[in-house]
Amino acid sequence: MPGPHIKKYFLEYNLTKTMLDEFLASYFYEAGYAGMDLYKTPTGYRLVIYAEYPGRIIGRGGSVIRKLSQVLQRHFGLENPNITVSPVPDPDLNARVVAFRIVRALEKEIPYRRVALAMLRRIMGAGAVGAEIVISGKLRSERARYEKLKAGKIYKAGDHVEYIVDRAVAKALLKRGIYGVEVTIVKPGLKPADHVGIKEIPPEEIEKIIPSTNSSEAGNK
Repeated sequence: MPGPHIKKYFLEYNLTKTMLDEFLASYFYEAGYAGMDLYKTPTGYRLVIYAEYPGRIIGRGGSVIRKLSQVLQRHFGLENPNITVSPVPDPDLNARVVAFRIVRALEKEIPYRRVALAMLRRIMGAGAVGAEIVISGKLRSERARYEKLKAGKIYKAGDHVEYIVDRAVAKALLKRGIYGVEVTIVKPGLKPADHVGIKEIPPEEIEKIIPSTNSSEAGNK
């Protein structure tokens, strides 16, 4: 059994990681923030930030990175942080990136339905198995409601949801109030645990099981 000091270390580490992730998401949502990885090194900490527009996080001449490094040391207690910013491999299949795209579009007063349909087409065009977008708030009247659009196959239960589904939630502050945005993307190339496939039989095996018509006619002659 791990000792109390080890438990305390991992609890504090994960708490710091969660707080840092929320801070970066709220501060860099215009850069298409997608997530982060935090590593403890012998000389300090290494932070890897993933974003749709890395240049907006780096800043001119690295000015934003330098300010962020000071924030990490003063407010999060990370000694000697080494920050790396990397682009997202597949931004159209990253739920957080898509959610922040929708937020930025809503803040520009673009109609929510048009935004959701456009993002849904981009997600499915990128090869997703399925996608669902939910926008909630005072959409058409003073009474809050929600609009849900989905395409393809959506998984919401089971162990495979942990690795095949990417989900993100974001919020947009508009004149009518706060809009909530929820994006769910089923990633391509990953099969769920209950996947059932049809086994393909080679032609030569089929010939052994079911004789061809030509061979049958030759035998009759």
